[in-house]
Amino acid sequence: MITLIYIWEIERKNIFPAIWRMATHRSLLKKIPTISFFKLLGTGTGQTFTPRDANPLVWALLVTLNEDTINQNTIEKFDREKVLQSWRKISVRETRLTARPISTHGLWSKRQPFVLPTNPTEASQTWGGKVLAITRARISWSKNLTFWRAVPPVIGRLRESDGLELAIGIGEAPIGLQGTLSIWRDSQSIRAFAYKSSEHRSVIERTQSERWYSEELFARFALIELRGELPSH
Repeated sequence: MITLIYIWEIERKNIFPAIWRMATHRSLLKKIPTISFFKLLGTGTGQTFTPRDANPLVWALLVTLNEDTINQNTIEKFDREKVLQSWRKISVRETRLTARPISTHGLWSKRQPFVLPTNPTEASQTWGGKVLAITRARISWSKNLTFWRAVPPVIGRLRESDGLELAIGIGEAPIGLQGTLSIWRDSQSIRAFAYKSSEHRSVIERTQSERWYSEELFARFALIELRGELPSH
């Protein structure tokens, strides 16, 4: 399965056109037969996972395409879709990430959007390149304040982690649907953060005991290609 993530940077004058695209492009994306799953996403700094993190100058689209393997012809054909052309009209920079899932746990909108490869040579243990990680959760409304208080130490540790190349917050709505997209130098780097960070382990333990999430997903991908520059905001 192919996962593509487009990230667009826009000028301030195009914030309302971007919001309009967020509201109207869902119906257009549903009509594209090669798409098995998609999410239009706002972004943020990911410092607190509260609405004040929101960055109205950076927007994103995540799609999974119905292909068993990375197929460049399929990618380039999708790259010409009208939805993407529309975003390019208002953007000053575009980043495209091409990825293949290598591990995944949980659900997104009650679905498992990322299908792991059946070929054992494509398993996570054999991937030596950059790793893309996506975490997202639907936070229970009654747990928002407790969750927000617990996040800052983990975010601070994340941004200090050796091997981290990018970390941005992603969200489908201002409150309650939050996540992080990060890029790492290699699998060892992300494992070191996940298992050796005391701050991260503490939050994982509290997640289980306090039931912060009504739905959660954690997925790692082999980052096959990065086209363009990483976001500057």
